[in-house]
Amino acid sequence: MASQSGSSSPAPQQIVYRANPNAQVGAAAAAAAILQLSAANRANAPQSKYAELLAVIEDMGRDIRPTYSGSRTATERLKRGIIHARALVRECLAETERSARS
Repeated sequence: MASQSGSSSPAPQQIVYRANPNAQVGAAAAAAAILQLSAANRANAPQSKYAELLAVIEDMGRDIRPTYSGSRTATERLKRGIIHARALVRECLAETERSARS
């Protein structure tokens, strides 16, 4: 009878804990979120549009690898970064044209 009660519940030695394969992606996404917050703090500081564009491109570079891994949040951040970068490029071009006229 003792063997039956032992077989009905697994012994502690038999329990196998497996690492979550998505844990690295989750950690990368959390790190990217922290970097995005620091980028937002940098964006609040007064700087030229060109410097802001460089910062946005730098932040976008950090989201490329998690995007390949299938991270939806990184993909969305990358999309927002592209939209933001396009707007900044337009503003930089307008700023360049204004300075060329002066």
